[in-house]
Amino acid sequence: MVLDPHERASVVAFLRDHGRGVVATVSPDGSPEAALVGLVALDDGSILFNAFASSRKVANLRVQPAIALVVGTSGDVTLQIEGTAALAPLDRRDALGEEFLRHAPGSRVHDEAIALIVVTPQWVRCYDASTAPSVSAEARWDRGILPSD
Repeated sequence: MVLDPHERASVVAFLRDHGRGVVATVSPDGSPEAALVGLVALDDGSILFNAFASSRKVANLRVQPAIALVVGTSGDVTLQIEGTAALAPLDRRDALGEEFLRHAPGSRVHDEAIALIVVTPQWVRCYDASTAPSVSAEARWDRGILPSD
């Protein structure tokens, strides 16, 4: 398996290569809500995405920081991530916004109506169906740009 959940650089490269994925958040009534978003992976494995500040996903994350992502839905290799997410801290918002723009030129990340979300992965699973039998591997992560609970 080229994509190794124990190797942050491998996961970051996969995320950067794909550039988007499905994020799932938890609504106030406990229902899952999912959306396709553009993703930017930072070197430490943290993940950024932006969304309208008025969106359901942002409202959900303000109440319940749990998040799940799926990346790589068009090929034989997929990446599943579970962790926490929060609005970018005000003291880091500009720098993280610039990093987002470096990977996603033309984004409206600095628009006041746009929220910048930072995902801190806590569990990563890679699934590779390109081999027989398929290969699956997972890892727990404990570091990220935001402190974890």
